[in-house]
Amino acid sequence: MDQTAQNNLNNWLSQDYDIESKNEIQRLLDENPNEAEDAFYKSLDFGTGGLRGIMGVGTNRMNKYTVGFATQGFANYLKKSFPYQKIYVVVAYDSRNNSKEFAEIVADVFTANKIHCYLFNELRPTPVLSFAIRHLQCKAGVMITASHNPKEYNGYKAYWTDGGQLVPPHDQNVITYVKKINALKKVKWERNPLFFHTIDKEVDEAYFQKLTGTILNSDAIFHRKQFKIVYTPLHGTGITMVPEALQRFGFRQIYLVDEQSTPDGDFPTVKSPNPEEPAAMELAILKAKEVDADLVLGTDPDADRVAVAIKIAHQEYKLLNGNETATLLFHHVLSELNKKKELNNCYTVKTIVTTQLLNAISLDFNVKCYDVLTGFKYIAEKINQLESKAKFVVGGEESFGYLINDYVRDKDSISACCTIAEMAAAAKTQYSNVFKYLLSIYKTYYFPKERLLSITKKGKKGIEEISNMMYRFRFYAPDVINDSPIVIINDYQKQISFDKSKNSYTPIELPVSNVLQFILEDKSIITVRPSGTEPKIKFYFSVRAEMNKFIDYETVNTMLEKRIDGIIHCLELDTNN
Repeated sequence: MDQTAQNNLNNWLSQDYDIESKNEIQRLLDENPNEAEDAFYKSLDFGTGGLRGIMGVGTNRMNKYTVGFATQGFANYLKKSFPYQKIYVVVAYDSRNNSKEFAEIVADVFTANKIHCYLFNELRPTPVLSFAIRHLQCKAGVMITASHNPKEYNGYKAYWTDGGQLVPPHDQNVITYVKKINALKKVKWERNPLFFHTIDKEVDEAYFQKLTGTILNSDAIFHRKQFKIVYTPLHGTGITMVPEALQRFGFRQIYLVDEQSTPDGDFPTVKSPNPEEPAAMELAILKAKEVDADLVLGTDPDADRVAVAIKIAHQEYKLLNGNETATLLFHHVLSELNKKKELNNCYTVKTIVTTQLLNAISLDFNVKCYDVLTGFKYIAEKINQLESKAKFVVGGEESFGYLINDYVRDKDSISACCTIAEMAAAAKTQYSNVFKYLLSIYKTYYFPKERLLSITKKGKKGIEEISNMMYRFRFYAPDVINDSPIVIINDYQKQISFDKSKNSYTPIELPVSNVLQFILEDKSIITVRPSGTEPKIKFYFSVRAEMNKFIDYETVNTMLEKRIDGIIHCLELDTNN
């Protein structure tokens, strides 16, 4: 066994951990020593989504001890950051197994450290937690969730005073403080009731008041009261907020997927509660066909991401990818604000792996579009940097995360569902359906095609394989990919952009991140990065072409699909992983 794993394991066995945990460690050693090594070979780190891992015993697992250690470290950092101040934090949790118990432990440790802690008295979505931090004037927050990961996972999203997830230097500083907590006796476990507070409906109502102020096209909603929407929360927290939000926006024909409307951490109707995966939306599509719905919406367990399916013909629905939804949202929001002459000094934000069409749309409306690193916390960071200097109107990332307005500082499927429904209702009036609206955007600008390929490499060995793949692409990149020369290499770890055609280097004004991006002569873009939350290396492919007529859609789409296939073949990537 790896020496670090052995040391961590021995540390658990020698301390006063509960007997159930020690028995489980012994069982793993007897039955599956490889799993035992994986559970202890490192401590969970904060990635783009915070602390996240498989539930079970071990330093590399989500359990009451890793949650307690993380919270003690976070508490210590908060007390250092805000000396001699009264500190308030807020904690929420989703529908996953153990989420409520973990949230209670977080509250126990914070209050034991004489930090005032608000705890929601029932499950709530991540965006409501982000909203609550600023609404309650808290210094920080914690959301217990593993977002869209499989049921075996849980996680710990840490937020700062701006309502956004931790960004540098706070994320690494918290990790430093957490690493100092290496013994049970260093954690203050017992709740102090004088510092404990519960939240019921008052934050919900404050959120809804902000939400209804973001209606852009009330006429479209008024004329579409018969507009039919099918919604599924995928057994998650969205059921607590999304249906009421849609009603408050003016929609009346809302149909729930009954089989998926009860919160359940086992997610019994899906293999994975990830709305990015078409299988997760199958029951919702069936419901849409049953009621002849105009629009289908599905949110992940903590309701920060939303999947969209649109009706394109009778009994025929198209699942949109994250870039397509972002394209429609950006264009709709900017168009409506432009009609109201409210675009002065506004800006949008997207991540570097999200479609460049958003940049073109923003530019067309004379609005600055900022590119940030992958992870919605960087969108929140940009909003924080520009606060009082310019007005944020919409942001998005290709992985189904969107934000309209800035009262939340994380991706927000609640407001996104409402604005997507508004967009779809308006499109039905102006274009007959959403698909024709999307095609009109492509005709105006260009037809982009994106694809994500995730290659899973589990365990300690997997991390080494991912590291080797990044090394190969960084130092041995080909000159030509799919018959198109590489013209620009963006290395976000070195913070350098190399223009091969000019043999010139320019700095990248973004934080250091292990990301590589290749831009080809034909304007194809390949971006490679290890996942911050899962044992995966991700490849993002973006290609484009002109589309002059609606009837050319299928021809151009097929041609672009083949171009992506060609790029993958040239890079010798395993698509069956």
